[in-house]
Amino acid sequence: MDLRLLGPEVALAVAASVIILADAFIPGGLSRRAMLSVAALGIAISAWAAISLGGSSASGFNGTIRADAFSLFFELLLLAGTLLVLLAAATLLEASPRYRAESVGLVLLATAALMLLASATELITIYLALETSSLSTAFLSAWNKKDLRSNEAGLKYFVLSAIASAVLLYGIALLYGLTGQTHLEGIRQLLEVPSKAPVLLAAAMLLAGFGFKISAVPFQMWTPDVYEGAPTPITAYLSVASKAAGFAVLVRVLQTTLPDTQIDWPLLVAIVAALTMTVGNLVAMAQSNIKRMLAYSSIAQAGYVLIGVAASRQGTGPVLFYLLGYTATNLGAFIAVIEIARRIGSEQMADFAGLYRRAPGLAFALAISLLSLAGLPPLVGFFGKLFLFWAAIQANLGWLVLIGVLNSAASLFYYAQVIHTMYLLPGEGEVSPEAPNLSTGSLVVAVGGIFALGIFSAPLLGLAITAAESLP
Repeated sequence: MDLRLLGPEVALAVAASVIILADAFIPGGLSRRAMLSVAALGIAISAWAAISLGGSSASGFNGTIRADAFSLFFELLLLAGTLLVLLAAATLLEASPRYRAESVGLVLLATAALMLLASATELITIYLALETSSLSTAFLSAWNKKDLRSNEAGLKYFVLSAIASAVLLYGIALLYGLTGQTHLEGIRQLLEVPSKAPVLLAAAMLLAGFGFKISAVPFQMWTPDVYEGAPTPITAYLSVASKAAGFAVLVRVLQTTLPDTQIDWPLLVAIVAALTMTVGNLVAMAQSNIKRMLAYSSIAQAGYVLIGVAASRQGTGPVLFYLLGYTATNLGAFIAVIEIARRIGSEQMADFAGLYRRAPGLAFALAISLLSLAGLPPLVGFFGKLFLFWAAIQANLGWLVLIGVLNSAASLFYYAQVIHTMYLLPGEGEVSPEAPNLSTGSLVVAVGGIFALGIFSAPLLGLAITAAESLP
């Protein structure tokens, strides 16, 4: 019962409780600045607690959680993404005083659950962490109570999440029935059955449950509607934090629990990766709303990451690096959309015409983010895809790399379409200049990260590979 192992999660839970209770009992409630200050302090303490455990490879609570370099990588990634999202939401919180303490608190609680998900090594613990994060994000999706789209987003996320959780629970029950174990390493040691069919069925159910979290085809149905209907900062949070934690638990479960000799799960993941890339990119081409386009882009990006998952051990390091770059890139895109939509009052791509003359800084930030998502050098998106494709080639998945390259080329169509609209089409109206705020500050950090992560890709890939090697 080493409570230090839960230090990062407890710090966020305490910060969330302080914000919610103080807002309830202080006359007039907490100010936005006080809420964000407490949240930032909680994130800083959580990061310190996580770093203090880094490299220890310690297990606790009867082997249900593990503090290692792999979990540390994802904990720091989740904390950084959460901080940028909260800063980006500062203007929205100021304009909407109702329920803002609850929204900040739920973001912190969801992050605590996602961090636990990344460090859990036992299936029941994984399930509880997954459910806690899903409930928090479902409520956050429906935060705009008077907006029908937000209500629809919350309801769809909640219902489809419940279905995915049920499928996941069936897979967990099947593995327990086969081995009598719920610990990941214990299952691997005992998973020797005459027929591969039940193991394959359990793997498919686990992939379906986690596939919902990462928006993999055919479990992506919720993504465009929820991304469009939820408040844009929450959409940004779902697109990076939830997805990163989903891949963390997927990689840990597949590589720790299911031996390649028992079933060929890399082939199953490779097929899902090919479908996810193709469906995401093809449907994104037909979108006119920027948030729906980024939703389908997020689906396609999940397909690229699954290429590294399918490459098994040699692909884990590139997966971690890609998720690091994807977090900076997608946050840059969504934070730019937050500011653009707030200033022009529209999320339709046609209304972005001539934006570079009306808001050149925002147009540049969005263009750089989209070019990185497309995978153009020297941005981090290029190096992320390069490392993933190279790992897949080493794993004899050349056919999957070919599909990935073709999909990357196809994605240029809709990314370039947005840039063409902003820079080459005439626009109407003016965007009044505003003083720098917390949201623009977070945008500068995200866009700077796109360049910095690309420039220092080699040493960062080394750190990612080191974190990946800590998996048992």
